[in-house]
Amino acid sequence: MFKGIEWKRNTLKTAFMFPGILFCIFLVLNGLIWGEKSSGAVPFGTMFARVPMVWNIGAAGFCGYLGFKKSVIEDPVKTNKIPRQVPEQAWYMKPVFAITIGGILPFGAVFIELFFILTSIWPNQFYYIFGFLFLVFVILLITCAEITIVLCYFQLCSKDYHWWWRAYLTAGSSALYLFLYPVFYFFTKLEITKFVSGVLYFGYMLIISYAFFVLTGTIGFYACFWFVRKIYSSVKID
Repeated sequence: MFKGIEWKRNTLKTAFMFPGILFCIFLVLNGLIWGEKSSGAVPFGTMFARVPMVWNIGAAGFCGYLGFKKSVIEDPVKTNKIPRQVPEQAWYMKPVFAITIGGILPFGAVFIELFFILTSIWPNQFYYIFGFLFLVFVILLITCAEITIVLCYFQLCSKDYHWWWRAYLTAGSSALYLFLYPVFYFFTKLEITKFVSGVLYFGYMLIISYAFFVLTGTIGFYACFWFVRKIYSSVKID
């Protein structure tokens, strides 16, 4: 639909990007635990034997092939073959500023719950408010969709039609705040003095933040994708 031709490269990136980065981070963290002779370390043989990356590559390749062979989603209106030049944007519509601002509201939706999660997990306590956690998750989905659609609308009104990655990064930027808060929590609430323990803390929070980035970014893109198709399909053409 977006006139992409390198579907093989995109398929490989899809297969390697998320599980590959997570596996590398976990491999380093497990090596540190193993170096401390802790019983919590996963044996390297077991870890490599159970790595789901091989299955993920096969599934991504097969699904990518099927997706490439599917019929293209038709645009609701005819588009110009020649890309139009994007005019100079106001300072508050610059990509960096808009993306940074867009992540504040989704983070605000999970801020309180994140505090309770950190307070429960790292001091070796139990977290049991899963019903409220699900409600916060629903609020997060709605907030990501709404803020991304609003900023996408302002962007289209400014005649900037490059909304694809910007929509993804607008909602995904909330992961930056999600990582910065554990940094603040580490220096103000926790009393971790060992180097390995500190690396484990930031490593696991980096994994969580990266997964949060992929989740919220996907929500933002699909919300804008639906919104753009909806508004342009309602345009009356004489």
